[in-house]
Amino acid sequence: MRRRLAISLLLPLALGGCTAAAPDAPVFHADANPATLSEWGLLSVDRGHLVPVAGNVTYAVNAPLFTDYAHKLRTVHVPEAASVRDDGSLDYPVGTIISKTFYYPGEGAKVRKTADANSGAIELASHRLIETRIMVLREAGWDPVSYVWHDDQSEATLKRTGAVVPLSLDGDDFAYVVPNENQCAGCHATNATTGELHPLGATAPQFSDRGKMVVEGVMRPGVFTAVANYLDEDLPLDTRARAYLEGNCAHCHNPVGPADTSGLDLSLSATSDLVLGTCKPPIAAGSGTGGHLFSVVPGDPDRSIMPYRMASTNPGAMMPELGRSLVDEAGVALIRDWISAMEGDCDS
Repeated sequence: MRRRLAISLLLPLALGGCTAAAPDAPVFHADANPATLSEWGLLSVDRGHLVPVAGNVTYAVNAPLFTDYAHKLRTVHVPEAASVRDDGSLDYPVGTIISKTFYYPGEGAKVRKTADANSGAIELASHRLIETRIMVLREAGWDPVSYVWHDDQSEATLKRTGAVVPLSLDGDDFAYVVPNENQCAGCHATNATTGELHPLGATAPQFSDRGKMVVEGVMRPGVFTAVANYLDEDLPLDTRARAYLEGNCAHCHNPVGPADTSGLDLSLSATSDLVLGTCKPPIAAGSGTGGHLFSVVPGDPDRSIMPYRMASTNPGAMMPELGRSLVDEAGVALIRDWISAMEGDCDS
């Protein structure tokens, strides 16, 4: 039987301060990942809510990565403030711990109204915790690790090999996939040559409240171009679409990324219409084209590969390949509107 999002939730213990061994401050594990999430000391339970502990700062991002309509509680702990590099990434110190807890509201909530949400606390009685992902910066570089929450929400356990959690969302059954360590690298290794892992959301351009992050000591002031909030319908259509592609596609589709063989560059720094897909024939899409000839056909999303792959759940065609089982309906609509508004054609 598939698990419903609305379930009977037992009183959490391991993170609620009832376990004497549970730390009350973030703990940096320099060499190995502990078996349970509580050993990191990142979260605790306060009056029925899962909340970050002191020294663990919550944040939201402007262009969130779609993950099957999951809501996310994001936190970052730093031993000292990070400086801002020229590209807007942060020079985090060793000992930095970034966490993201994925959860869903209970049955009856219109979950699909948003592709992402973030708050400083999660009410446990009305929400279902799925997993908490951690990226920790050790001497050798960033390490990813995933913890899957128990049904009673008392603790989350290390899952190096990932997991599949059967869920039902708004009446649709689907498989929520917790990534294994290699799959984490598939997105966070934004440079296919070096293979180094990097945070995607915890960057200066992505922070929605950069003033808070400076005040809280997460980052130092710096100069950079912020990513727009693609959910803000008051912004120009092109701005929103480019921000969506930056947040959901550019970690692979960039000149040195894992999808560099596609010939697409969907990062904000791209200026050529061709690398953004306009009238660009596929290079490495295989059967994923759906019979379409170009990534983007101006004015005609129905003939364009990009929205076709975004709207697919076929493993041989869907994009992104990892991180979702469902279709981001709002994201597909945004990209279709963006293409519809383009002028020109690919017939000349």
